[in-house]
Amino acid sequence: MKHSIAAERMRDIQSFHVMALLAEARQREAAGQDIIHMEVGEPDFPTPPPIVEAGVKALQAGKTKYTAACGLPALREAIADYYARRFGVNISPQRIMITPGASGALQLVLGALLNPGDEVLMTDPGYPCNRHFVRLFEGIATGLPVGAETAYQLTPEHIQHYWRKSTRAVMLATPANPTGTVLSVAQLAALYAEVQPRGGQFIVDEIYQGLTYGIPDVTALAVDADNIWVINSFSKYFGMTGWRLGWVVAPEWAVATLDRLAQNIFLAASTPAQYAALAAFTPEALAVMETQRQALQRRRDFLLPALRTLGFSVRAEPQGAFYIYAGSERFGDDAQRLCAAMLDKTGVVFTPGIDFGSNQATTHVRFAYTTSVARLEQAVERLAHSLPS
Repeated sequence: MKHSIAAERMRDIQSFHVMALLAEARQREAAGQDIIHMEVGEPDFPTPPPIVEAGVKALQAGKTKYTAACGLPALREAIADYYARRFGVNISPQRIMITPGASGALQLVLGALLNPGDEVLMTDPGYPCNRHFVRLFEGIATGLPVGAETAYQLTPEHIQHYWRKSTRAVMLATPANPTGTVLSVAQLAALYAEVQPRGGQFIVDEIYQGLTYGIPDVTALAVDADNIWVINSFSKYFGMTGWRLGWVVAPEWAVATLDRLAQNIFLAASTPAQYAALAAFTPEALAVMETQRQALQRRRDFLLPALRTLGFSVRAEPQGAFYIYAGSERFGDDAQRLCAAMLDKTGVVFTPGIDFGSNQATTHVRFAYTTSVARLEQAVERLAHSLPS
């Protein structure tokens, strides 16, 4: 009898390296050790009360049946209204698909676009699931090495140099994970101007939209509202991580294809979560989110200079999300070992760069400022006494 063997693609779809650190951290917490979490991309804020209340009311009213695969019409309309009010961009609600998280949106987009061997250009470092989803659909994820000189973002020159006959799409993120850097509308337009004439697809991950500091909040749809793919989520700015709800804005020609694919992959997003999200655009909820955004900015403003004082290098300042991608070269060339050592010595957990690609990954780490300033102060004090000299 033969043993079952996983599909070949699974060799290329890796676990997060930080999960081993997280598992150890939780064991230590269970044993009574005080752990300061700076590794997971989930702020310590609860979901805004108006959203929770709307979800409870939906459950009490028995709104637990399937919705259409594309989502509640009222929620699609609310998102379209949000784009119009906040960004001055007019989008038909019919082009908005509600999905189980941004991951569900990404599956739809890549499933609809990629044939085996199609190439998707993206940044290295970048969010690892992006390349893994490309591999899942038998595409080729090509991570382009980017550094602080381009704020860890792609430039038109990257596209000119790396575009090949097999290239199908370019995928960007703004604000970006792990770097927190942001692209302006002008930069997005310049990139799109390289992709569109080549017949490529332009995919922009905007799941940290709303979380920017000192600069305008923008959307790639301001460049071309009709032909750019935008992936977004209720997880980050709206504080609904565990509700698992996202959306995609797709070109009109792709909507029927995405609808058909959604019916087969997940049928529909969570119905109670969709009803809850209707309250995300109310003035009451938006006021809570603005308060939380300001709190995150205060955390960034404390942690950024503190990390530099400790000896970490930050050459491209984060202007969005809630991450700082820091060079750890002063402390050796094995960031994963550094993270493990700091957990052991200090109880402070942060993420090694190898989770985000291979470009200078062993000398970079990511700090998530997802806990209070008081806890960040404790983390910095502990690290100051334990980092290698």
